[in-house]
Amino acid sequence: MQGTLKNPLYIRLQAGFSEWLRILNFEPTSQRDMPKMLAELLEYLENQNCNHPHEIQEAHLKSYLNHLHERPCKTKAGAISLNYIRKHLQVIKKFSRYLTESGQESFTVKLRIKGKASNVKSILTTNEVNKLYDATKEDALGMRDKAMLALYYGCGLRKNEGVKVDLRDILIEKDLVYVRKGKGHRERYVPLAKSNKADLENYIQYARPYLVSGKKDDALLLNINGKRLSGATAYERLQKLRAEARLKKAVGLHTLRHSIASHLLHSGMKLEQIQRFLGHSSLESTQIYTHLKHEQV
Repeated sequence: MQGTLKNPLYIRLQAGFSEWLRILNFEPTSQRDMPKMLAELLEYLENQNCNHPHEIQEAHLKSYLNHLHERPCKTKAGAISLNYIRKHLQVIKKFSRYLTESGQESFTVKLRIKGKASNVKSILTTNEVNKLYDATKEDALGMRDKAMLALYYGCGLRKNEGVKVDLRDILIEKDLVYVRKGKGHRERYVPLAKSNKADLENYIQYARPYLVSGKKDDALLLNINGKRLSGATAYERLQKLRAEARLKKAVGLHTLRHSIASHLLHSGMKLEQIQRFLGHSSLESTQIYTHLKHEQV
């Protein structure tokens, strides 16, 4: 619905919201999709003769969520999923936060969506994770692959966080990884388990010097040309490991993050600790893992 707004204020606010997401370093998919979802909300409000954020009441938001429940899915037959409606509610909350943080009149969001839902599509068992590690080779790229697994599985980093880690962010002596470019520009320290520390040390000492080949690059993970590894290349390497390990499940970089969160939960780690580990701003985001029925083998 982007491009069909008529209210000049809403058009300006949607553009400002989009820029705010970019400045706060939200995931590229969020920067792409959230402004579109906001446009759908704002157009709905226009049709309800609600033309200013300070006019938005809980009744408007309830009515909008009911509208989403009833409207058909645009990409496939049937209604839209509960997860997708949850994403719309997240956008509403972030829009309210954007207005407040930018010093504009905002509105209160108290709504919650009942029912269990999860954005987690696939969780690997510990055995399947071990197969990914076993699929790595002993050459420079293989050592880099283990370092990549150490970041995305062992440290639970997001896709963009992993490729943005610099060499100086690996604090070997303190057993920590410093995530300086996290979601929403939030920084955090992630603990390094013994095996992850060993894989990163081996890569830094033996493989990275070979890959950097005299060039100057601050990035930890490098490609074959000595440049910072891209998220797309990291994903491609993971697919090669998946094929070598003969895993039937779909596996993405975020799958590794979901998997370690689930494994930590099953090991007895408290939800608040997992929240800090993952860098979630709210416990609500972490609670999705309590709904997963995951059997580790």
